[in-house]
Amino acid sequence: MKTSIALSAALSITTPLIAGDLLRNPLTPDLQQPTSADPFASAIRPITAPTVFDLAVPRTQVHGIYIHQSLPATINTTVNPNLPLGGNFSLYALQFEIALDERTSIVATKDGYIDFNPENTLAPTSGFANLGLGLKRALIYHPEDQYLVSGIATVELPTGDSEVWQGNGNGALNLNLASLRIYDNLQLASNLGLHIPFDDAQSLTGSVSLHASYEVTPFFIPLIELNWFHVFDEGNGTSTFDSQGGSLVSGVTRFEGGDLINLGAANGADHDIVTLGVGFRSKISESSTLGLAYEIPLMDDENNLMESRFTLDFIYHF
Repeated sequence: MKTSIALSAALSITTPLIAGDLLRNPLTPDLQQPTSADPFASAIRPITAPTVFDLAVPRTQVHGIYIHQSLPATINTTVNPNLPLGGNFSLYALQFEIALDERTSIVATKDGYIDFNPENTLAPTSGFANLGLGLKRALIYHPEDQYLVSGIATVELPTGDSEVWQGNGNGALNLNLASLRIYDNLQLASNLGLHIPFDDAQSLTGSVSLHASYEVTPFFIPLIELNWFHVFDEGNGTSTFDSQGGSLVSGVTRFEGGDLINLGAANGADHDIVTLGVGFRSKISESSTLGLAYEIPLMDDENNLMESRFTLDFIYHF
């Protein structure tokens, strides 16, 4: 029921965001004018789901990320609906983006180091995440309205370590359609994503992400974000992991991994993942921002790998 409500809300909000023209308000023309030589200077990047939910604006920047995610006490599997897990994992990552012009940039969306510390069933381990890089291009560019829609295409290379459920299969293509609309101090953003694996070692998944923020002051910009992940075609990752019980996890887990991990779960379509994040971003200088968000699932904890998540990031653009 919660997933249906979240999906309905996501679709109702995402459609006008991408349509763009539906968001124009002729009664408040003063809010449509850029306040800077750069019409998108006030735009802030979303915080949650950082490997999926990117800002539509092409920029040259460095993006440091720290994630601490608490794992559910139990997870839902085909052999035991309450398989003990618990513990947490941490991610340390650094994303890069290089703008070629005002409408195009090269992006490196995924990398980093994962420290995995479960309490039960699996053993603590650590390893590197896959590498993902590609191109961002503004497809609809209306600086006079502070509105744009960008297409982002990246290739995820299977360079990570299987101990942390990375490096499976031959990699994947990630396609995203990101939108941004600014009304004075209010910012709305969305993303439609598709993760297309090059073989069946991963699951074919889609995502919808939504963001709303309001700049109370440059040092306090509260925000709220919603992320929804759906499996279109289940994978077969049972033969791609050779440690940590990876083959067992992929074979019996009744959900997928969300934004960071793709298990290739044979029963991953049983449950969608929907999360809600709240937080704030601070502009600590003209070229740098700091962000913090707290995120929880809107479905039963055991039907995903998240009990809760803290995301802290730092962005320097130039």
